[in-house]
Amino acid sequence: MTYPMPLFYQEQDAVMRDLEYLQEMYPLEAKKYQKVIAEILDRLDYEGSMIYDEYPDKWQIYRLTQIVTDKVKESGKEEPAEDFIQVLLCYEIYKRRHSNENGVLKF
Repeated sequence: MTYPMPLFYQEQDAVMRDLEYLQEMYPLEAKKYQKVIAEILDRLDYEGSMIYDEYPDKWQIYRLTQIVTDKVKESGKEEPAEDFIQVLLCYEIYKRRHSNENGVLKF
C-alpha cells in the first residue's frame, strides 16, 4: 500500500467512536462525575498543558482527582471513591490526548 496513513486515521476514528459509545453506558453516578471531570479538563485543554505531557506527573493526576472530589462534595453528593474518580479522570485524559477534529494524535 502506497499511502497507508488514511487507513490509520479511519481506524483511530473507529476506536474513538467505540470508546465514546462505551462511555455512554456508564452508570448514572459515573456520568455525573464525568461531567465534573470534563468541566475541569476543559480548562486544562490547551497546547502545552500537563495533560499532554508525554508522561503526566502522578502528583498532578492525584491533585486533579482531589479537585474533582472536592467539587463533587460541594454539590451535596456523598463523597465518591477517589480511585473511581481517578480512573474516570485518566480515561478522559487518554481520550483527549488521542483525539481531535483531524483524527491525528495530539502528542
